[in-house]
Amino acid sequence: MPAALSGIRVLDLSRLLPGPYCSMLLADMGADVIKIEAPETGDYIRLWPPLLGEASGYHAVLNRNKRSLTLNLKVPEGKEILERLARDADVLLEGFRPGVMDRLGLGHASLEKINPRLVYCAITGYGSDGPLVSRAGHDINYQALSGVLSYSGYGKRPALPGVQIADLGGGALLAAFSIVTALFARERLGKGQFLDISMTDGAMAWNCLQWGAYLADGRTPGPGEGFLNHGCACYNVYETRDGRYMALGAMEPQFWKAFCRTAGHPEWDRPDHLEPGPHQAELQERIGAFFRQKTQKEWIEHFGGADCCCEPVLDLPEAMDSPLARERAMAVEEKDGVRRQLGIAPKFSLTPGELRGRAPALGEHTASILGELGYSRAQIGEFRAAGVV
Repeated sequence: MPAALSGIRVLDLSRLLPGPYCSMLLADMGADVIKIEAPETGDYIRLWPPLLGEASGYHAVLNRNKRSLTLNLKVPEGKEILERLARDADVLLEGFRPGVMDRLGLGHASLEKINPRLVYCAITGYGSDGPLVSRAGHDINYQALSGVLSYSGYGKRPALPGVQIADLGGGALLAAFSIVTALFARERLGKGQFLDISMTDGAMAWNCLQWGAYLADGRTPGPGEGFLNHGCACYNVYETRDGRYMALGAMEPQFWKAFCRTAGHPEWDRPDHLEPGPHQAELQERIGAFFRQKTQKEWIEHFGGADCCCEPVLDLPEAMDSPLARERAMAVEEKDGVRRQLGIAPKFSLTPGELRGRAPALGEHTASILGELGYSRAQIGEFRAAGVV
């Protein structure tokens, strides 16, 4: 059975995190992703410590299943090569500031003339238009302007989440979803289109629950407020005797009742366990004292047979070594030169994703890709000498 995206070619000009994660998702599902990088420097993330061998550990994870082509887009020969690639490509993905590709003569309007079926996806911080179109930014800035950062954390000071919500959720995932949607639409419409992915837009869309609450009660959310953000005792994180933590998510009445019963405190079971009020702080204090009586390991055993949404907070190595990660193939051991990797999250019954190869060295596939385009060895040698590739 062919892979789900077998036969789809993606030209990935992006760097760092959002674009490469997006194209990794497509590559895992069988797309032929050609990672196009500047000669000598390549994707900056290759150099970010900590290193795993000669390249960054980040690169090893983000760029698996891809081929690397070095290409200087600022010279006519490099532009011509990209145009030849674009003629038969299905997707072009880039993460430059708006206008950069247009100035190179390689923007959507130009490439659409070469290949009307091309799906052109641009991931930017603030979108391809609007008041911040030319402004620089990173995940922290997109979270700040989207409102997400304002209520993240606990206490008065906003705290950065441990994962890059705007880069990954607002950018990479939204871009991957949009690309596949556009490919589906192309089958009906017969042509590709331009996808304008703003990471700030994407992060703002994650405000769905908080905005719904604001519409209802008019209260501006802040850190540590709201029943899903440390505001309720039944949905919170509690320290154990050994300085570890347990995560309690007993929102529904049946789970809350089961937790109180298993904890040996049926008196905590009251109908307003999800409602705001002074009783929440008092209940949090009591539950906190309760969890500090034993170690995390002891609590794992205590609640192991209880259906009450109470689980240990695992560190990353523990999570990767857990039976859940192993049995769900989310921790994949080294195989055929591919280092130990995070697995592929969506499980397809007929066309599952696959880890086919390691992250490529810079320009590793330049000669083979140019050969596929019809360039001779002599021409490729000339390109190398001239700094085109």
